[in-house]
Amino acid sequence: MEVRPDADDAAVEAVDGVRLTQGAAGDETSIQRFVIDPGATVPEHDHPHEQVGVITEGDLTFVVDGEDRVVEAGDTYVIPGDEPHAARNDGDEVVVGYDIFSPPRPNPDWGE
Repeated sequence: MEVRPDADDAAVEAVDGVRLTQGAAGDETSIQRFVIDPGATVPEHDHPHEQVGVITEGDLTFVVDGEDRVVEAGDTYVIPGDEPHAARNDGDEVVVGYDIFSPPRPNPDWGE
């Protein structure tokens, strides 16, 4: 059994105001914590991994096919693999959530 602490000091700033912390990863799935500051944006991207998540604090606006979808604290969501998506924090508070990826997804290199 692997246990990984949910420590902010292990976070990577993927883009300005967006911090990711890689959690445990198994053979079939991985989990990643995200913290998104007010006004920060995750640029449109896609990946082959199915992404299932939950927002634990704040509200996050996802943009999929040009449509805004607000996901509130306590809501869960799924994004199919290879579907382009973006996200932004339009609120006044930090957004915190967790994404589960299948197959496992390592920290992406957002600089590429």
